[in-house]
Amino acid sequence: MRTRLALAATAAVALVAVGICTAAFFVIRFKLYQQLDQNLAQSANLIAQQHQRESIGVYTGECRYLGAPACVQRVPEDPAKDPSKPYAEKGPEGDARPDDPYVLPVSGTTRQVASGQHPAYYTNFTLDGHPARMYTTPSTDGTALQVALRADIADRGVRQAATLLALVGGAGVLLAGAAGYWVSRTGLAPVTRLTATAERIAATRDARHRIELPPGRAGREDEVTRLAATFNTMLGELEQSVTAQRRLVADASHELRTPLTALRTNAELLARADRLTPAQRDRAAQALGRQLREVTGLVNDLIELARDEEPLPLLEEVRLAALVGHAVEAARTHWPAVSFTWDVDEPAAALTLPGVPSRLSRLVTNLLDNAAKFSPPGGPVEVTLTERTLTVRDHGPGIDPADLPHVFDRFYRAESARALPGSGLGLAMARQIARAHGAELTAGRAPGGGALFTLALP
Repeated sequence: MRTRLALAATAAVALVAVGICTAAFFVIRFKLYQQLDQNLAQSANLIAQQHQRESIGVYTGECRYLGAPACVQRVPEDPAKDPSKPYAEKGPEGDARPDDPYVLPVSGTTRQVASGQHPAYYTNFTLDGHPARMYTTPSTDGTALQVALRADIADRGVRQAATLLALVGGAGVLLAGAAGYWVSRTGLAPVTRLTATAERIAATRDARHRIELPPGRAGREDEVTRLAATFNTMLGELEQSVTAQRRLVADASHELRTPLTALRTNAELLARADRLTPAQRDRAAQALGRQLREVTGLVNDLIELARDEEPLPLLEEVRLAALVGHAVEAARTHWPAVSFTWDVDEPAAALTLPGVPSRLSRLVTNLLDNAAKFSPPGGPVEVTLTERTLTVRDHGPGIDPADLPHVFDRFYRAESARALPGSGLGLAMARQIARAHGAELTAGRAPGGGALFTLALP
């Protein structure tokens, strides 16, 4: 990527540099020849005024020399009117010129200018091996006036400008390459750090690493810096996920150790059943069954907690009033010593919520079981459903302020609850299910005593 960025920057700057140099070359060339053309036009006007009655033919032919005046000749429309004598002036080396009445080249276009069929024009030609510039313009007497000058100075200026601009353009391309390399290294430095961090995490499996971000005002970062910041955020989420996973495994191991030890003890005891009395065998079998149920429930709870989100294909519209009513009836059967009261507002009777029925039922059941555990014998548990909330209140001792921030933590159990059945996963599971359905579960102390759990519906 660094190479592609360097090449792209170099190509862009080089293209601009070459374009500017090319444009400058054509501007310089135009200006040099424009000055020469202006001299030719001025000379033609001056000669036309001074030699109005001159005959057809060559007036002066000294333009073969760089310091000489312009070559001037008048050409008729009809070739038959050309001078009969050739122009006999000798060249710079003394060699005789060919039998030609003119010193400057005459073409069909020249005859058309003389007849008025073609406008005045400029042309380049070679005179005795030297570059020259000629101006052909119509005259008032039906002839064409041709004026020429050596173009060595303009031609040399054009070549020098081309050489100089080529050097400048080459230097610009080299500078563009260096600048492109520097830009690619500095611009992609955060990406390099991001890559190194990702490789280090992949090698060490340690998500605590972060990418160092350049200092700057918040909200004014470039795209690469925002990418690095987003990657840091992702690493933070990954670290929290890994930490939560490790804590879950550690807590689950701790919670499973005691019932598994009891299971092993009772299993070993039943293996020697011939040494036990029938009553002892019955007690051991009952304890083994009870512990198996506890371990099964704990494992099921852990499986439920391991689900991070709802499986979308299983979502359906759930009538919340019917689901809560069914859970309350089941709780009355499971907790016969507790009085459950169930109240639903008329607008909430037809309320539906997109979700997974089994998991929503588990959420309500966990709240009811928690309330029943802490309710005194014969004490009521009040369940109320409105269009906005579902509340479950008990009349037990309530939640201690020191325990309130931790009631939804996994495996957390208050001092007063350690003697009660359960693993400390019910409320954690309830909050996770609520958040997976877009709801929010909160806990607090109820007015007059007891605990109050409120499920704010989405």
